[in-house]
Amino acid sequence: MFSTLLPLFDDKMAVKAFSLFAQKGNFLLNPSMLGTGANSGIGQIDGLDVIDTMGIETLSSDADIFVSVNDISIFADIEAQCKAPSSRIVLLIDKAVLPQEIFIERIKTLKAKGYRFAMRKIFVADFEEYKEILKVMDFLLLDYKRIDITKAKIFFSKLYPNIKLVAVNVDSQEVFDKLCEEGGYSLYEGDFYRLPVTKGDKEISPVKATYVELLNIVNDPDFDLTKAADIIGRDTALVVSLLKMVNRMSVNGGITTIRHAAAMLGQKELKTWINTAVANKLCEDKPSEITRISLIRAKFAEKLAPLFGMAGQAPELFLAGLFSVLDIILNKTMQEALELVKVSNPIEKALLEGSGDFADVLNFIKAYEVADWNECSRIMIVKGIDTDAGINAYLESLSWYRDLF
Repeated sequence: MFSTLLPLFDDKMAVKAFSLFAQKGNFLLNPSMLGTGANSGIGQIDGLDVIDTMGIETLSSDADIFVSVNDISIFADIEAQCKAPSSRIVLLIDKAVLPQEIFIERIKTLKAKGYRFAMRKIFVADFEEYKEILKVMDFLLLDYKRIDITKAKIFFSKLYPNIKLVAVNVDSQEVFDKLCEEGGYSLYEGDFYRLPVTKGDKEISPVKATYVELLNIVNDPDFDLTKAADIIGRDTALVVSLLKMVNRMSVNGGITTIRHAAAMLGQKELKTWINTAVANKLCEDKPSEITRISLIRAKFAEKLAPLFGMAGQAPELFLAGLFSVLDIILNKTMQEALELVKVSNPIEKALLEGSGDFADVLNFIKAYEVADWNECSRIMIVKGIDTDAGINAYLESLSWYRDLF
């Protein structure tokens, strides 16, 4: 089962919801699934396992999860299939759920249990026909390119005052800023938050400069452990995090110095911890989704390494995934960012040129993130990767992310 979570933001770039996208299998490898074969288990709600695997506790405490249901699965025992509390779930429907009494009553029954509803793929011309459905909706997903938000605000405030509007397919930061300025939308979905930086800031803050220095030290092939420990000592949060972790490992008394803690952890584990912890710290002034993307990409790339025939390069692929949003983290172009953070040639080629074996892994990860299941299927067929193995690599990455926090 392919499944992933796409974020929805408010006008402050805070993640307020996730939309669950799922597909039962590799349609390119099994084209019969596009026909009647896809209907087996149609009463099941696809992709709910990703919520349980990731752990709803790793999402923002107030983040909703939009889960698609169709005209059949809406009648399923949703409580039995989904462990997440109903107050966190928004059931997402489209025009297949008709404005008929049987559907409207089912929606009202589920709303009485705490579920909320959203509708997508509906246009202005459909509003009159679906007015009875719209009356019980909590959210309406609209393609901002197809609607005049000024008129929409007036229309919905009068006829459907309880509906929150969601702008979808927001494809640039400029569009996001413009829509926020105009107002009317409660949430925004699209690729605008992860687009490459094309014009960077001239300088980075002193705090980030320290983190960059630390990254460069530990990613040297034979780095000086004591020098890394000394730089960690400049940041209280990193010191506390390191001591907490190492004290759990110590059975013969407490750790006396930061150098002692670094030595206890060892060079390999210290490198992994620093790369993860520093990436998290570098993202603190960014939307929380950037941290999630960076860390999950890192572990996903590491897990995919043997599937792409690069098991021996798993640590490097971890870094490639981790640094794949380095331009966004540092507010610089990727070329400028990699002039600050030194990486190996395969990582640099993948991040700057989109070439080499590492680029194949990153392209697969990016397709997976945006639920481009056809592209994921194509890559797995070309590379001879078992579909279940690729999906399990993603789920294992989510489990690692859950345990990390």
